[in-house]
Amino acid sequence: MKDKVFTPRSMGRMAMCVALISVGGYIAFPTPFSPVMVTATTLALGITALILPPKQTAVAILAWILLGAAGVPVFSGGQGGIGKLLGPSGGFFPGFFVGYTCVSYLKGKSYAWKRYLLVLLAVAFPATYILGIAYMMLTLHVELWQAMTMAMFSFIPGDIIKAVAAAFLGVRLNKVL
Repeated sequence: MKDKVFTPRSMGRMAMCVALISVGGYIAFPTPFSPVMVTATTLALGITALILPPKQTAVAILAWILLGAAGVPVFSGGQGGIGKLLGPSGGFFPGFFVGYTCVSYLKGKSYAWKRYLLVLLAVAFPATYILGIAYMMLTLHVELWQAMTMAMFSFIPGDIIKAVAAAFLGVRLNKVL
């Protein structure tokens, strides 16, 4: 039964994670140097990947993206709609899906915060940044360095802090869930 994606318990956990990711988008503030907002979304995505199995992580992230695409204001700053997915920061959404689903596959069976942290830093962030920056380059017609300046360099310290918090919370939550 543990392998089943759609049990009442697993659907409840996925729904809670979708809600957590959505709320993370409201904890946001704009930056003067980038069209990308600083949010708690990556913290929520990290927690989701660390407490759900891979298939459930993929379903939860996809549900969040589809809700936002349908116009529900679940993205950063309470935004929603297909325009957000097609805008300059649109590449981060497939990056989130790929990166955090891979984190869920690679997190291991034991609840080890160092492993959780390593997987978040080595897998989720590169996948997110690569896809996000590539799409930003295409939509804004900017060079790699400019896109990295707008969408990556200044976000790295906060992302590291959020990864540490997600790893810590992931261990704690897995012990009680």
